[in-house]
Amino acid sequence: MKLYVLLFLLFGCFSGHSQTSLNNYKYVLVPESFNFLKEKDQYGLNTLTKSFLEQTGFTAYFDNSELPTELANNKCNALSAEVVEKKSMFTTKLTLLLKDCKGNVVFKSKEGKSREKDFALSYTLALRDAFTSLKEAKYVYQPVPATNDQPLAPTTTSNSAPAEKITAAVAPPTAGTLYAQPIANGYQLIDTTPKMILRMFKISVADYFIADNGSSNGLVFKRDDSWVFEYYKDGKLMAEKLLIKF
Repeated sequence: MKLYVLLFLLFGCFSGHSQTSLNNYKYVLVPESFNFLKEKDQYGLNTLTKSFLEQTGFTAYFDNSELPTELANNKCNALSAEVVEKKSMFTTKLTLLLKDCKGNVVFKSKEGKSREKDFALSYTLALRDAFTSLKEAKYVYQPVPATNDQPLAPTTTSNSAPAEKITAAVAPPTAGTLYAQPIANGYQLIDTTPKMILRMFKISVADYFIADNGSSNGLVFKRDDSWVFEYYKDGKLMAEKLLIKF
């Protein structure tokens, strides 16, 4: 009981900060040049980056181009693409970073590599290799659902009185297997549509997650080898069993 109350108090502080994942972004801004190169769009890498992003499903713009109103008015609606090079004698090594407007890394690719001697070809192949991990992330744009950001009311108990036992009502289970996709600080669960069903955020307790399904906040935890989502609905504690595939 103490752990449950502690986690809900923690969630009350946490809920005021929006958490987003790769799938919550429609737009990506690409710079005219990358820091490791001397010229704008050298070897066509910036154009190639924009093209690869569009092939993945993003709407990409060069950061100096005319932008749609929703993006021009708020650059935080977009991720920024950055490609970094790791110096190596005989191998070109490139990594793709997608950052939010505060500089937080939302996605980091694997290190793309090429041993071609021709610079233009080597950079192209290394970038293409790095982008394979973005394709494997199976990006699908999912707008952030409107949520109630009011923190949950703290539960108080008397030091002398025993903790009240809370029994959760069993809610109808979520249909089918939910697939866990890594996001910053946790996972998002999607169905086969694919549709985002639930977000889970890691805490310091193993197999416990702060959770948000867009309308209710609660906890996902493991009980008897099954995953359970517990949350309050109309003042009543509800419990849903989840079939999660990580």
